[in-house]
Amino acid sequence: MTSSTDLAHDRRRGSAIVVVLSLAGIVVAVMQTLVVPLISELPALLHSSASDASWVITATLLAGAVATPVMGRLGDMYGKRRILFLSLGLLVAGSALCAFTSSLVPMVIGRALQGGAMGVIPLGISIMRDELPRERMGSAMALMSSSLGIGGALGLPGAALVAQHWNWHSLFLVSGGLGIAAIALIAVFVPESPVRTPGRFDVPGAIGLSAGLICLLLPITKGADWGWGSGTTLGLFAAAVVILLGWGAFELRTAEPLVDLRTTARPQVLLTNLATVMVGFTLYAQMLALPQILELPEATGYGLGLSMVKAGLCLAPGGLVMILISPVSARITAAKGPKVSLLIGIAVSAAGYALGTALLHAVWQLIVVGLVIGTGVAFAYAAMPALIMGAVPPSETAAANGLNTLMRSIGTSTSSAVVGVVLAHMTQPLGTAVVPSLDGFRTAFVIAASAGVVALAIGAFIPGKAKGRTAVTAARPQAAGTKASEVDAEVLSDAPQT
Repeated sequence: MTSSTDLAHDRRRGSAIVVVLSLAGIVVAVMQTLVVPLISELPALLHSSASDASWVITATLLAGAVATPVMGRLGDMYGKRRILFLSLGLLVAGSALCAFTSSLVPMVIGRALQGGAMGVIPLGISIMRDELPRERMGSAMALMSSSLGIGGALGLPGAALVAQHWNWHSLFLVSGGLGIAAIALIAVFVPESPVRTPGRFDVPGAIGLSAGLICLLLPITKGADWGWGSGTTLGLFAAAVVILLGWGAFELRTAEPLVDLRTTARPQVLLTNLATVMVGFTLYAQMLALPQILELPEATGYGLGLSMVKAGLCLAPGGLVMILISPVSARITAAKGPKVSLLIGIAVSAAGYALGTALLHAVWQLIVVGLVIGTGVAFAYAAMPALIMGAVPPSETAAANGLNTLMRSIGTSTSSAVVGVVLAHMTQPLGTAVVPSLDGFRTAFVIAASAGVVALAIGAFIPGKAKGRTAVTAARPQAAGTKASEVDAEVLSDAPQT
């Protein structure tokens, strides 16, 4: 019989796991936004053209897109905690390289290494599934999933403060230090998951997926520089289609695929991933638009003339609200199912962008818009892991969550490209310079709201009322000596039939 002392110890242990893994997710999100305050200064800092300097951001995006599903699969096979260390180790190594260089090529390599840490989010969610009791899974997954948004919103003012008052290399020293702290905390508080999927790593599948993703994301992020109708842009899009179709056919014939496309094709997983692309779009659109409006000079007629740090602080409440909303979303998921939480989140985000078309004339108005959008994103991000894990066995959780995180990245990349094009073409003069017009920002908000409507339509077709119990059925640890296949069979018998 379990004593009250043992129960209290288990609760403390579970809380430590949730806090440490969520902090690791926030560290990764901070890494993503690290260079945002430096974007306009990067060409001068790195002695390069603006087009070449943009590779500092593009490299992180591409590396993260490739690393996320690969790290997830490696975690399922060789131990999630072990691969978590590897992911954070890449972040630390990349930070060290960036901290001691002012040259373009080493900086791009360092940022690519940092992008390898994107696997932390799906790995953390999967460890939680393996280690925590069912009743704690909802709120834990919600917080971990939302850590990307939380870290992005809180990291921006912090990065701006460091960039404004210290040498810009200090940003990477801070990032590396946070990575080391996360590794140390995980070593102390997070156990290795007992659930494994033994087998051979699908090297051809990893190469094929990497090539396909690079061919897809490269023209999305660089199309504005190359020209959307250029041969390079169109050729890469065509290559992405051919490579990804060939990769899919190969994966279906492989006994131990990198991504089990049959599981991924289940309506609950497929539709959730499609909706995730749109939700990722809505998250990033406001991160691009709101800081610019806050920082543009008042002479534009609509800019609010804030400093970089003050603008970042105005966005911070959007990250704080995610921390508060995540447990609320978990309770709704437990009572009504993750589909309901997802739909609430998408609807609230779309409403936030609709408000944003009108509330653009005062600092408090933009803070309100950011809070509403952040609330919606928190609901949606919190529900996604529950929907995914309600339809996959424990042996595939890291890979499945990795694919879902990849869908977010595709959404944010597309958002960056689309919003960037809109703001670059809808402009007005300001002295000798040209800046985005108010109509340009409103158009960007309308596009983001439309993406929310599309996500809402997709989410409405996600099957079933998978309550919290179903979504976290597999949250039981694998007993000693139990084969992964036995756990899979048990979970699949509980999972929603789609």
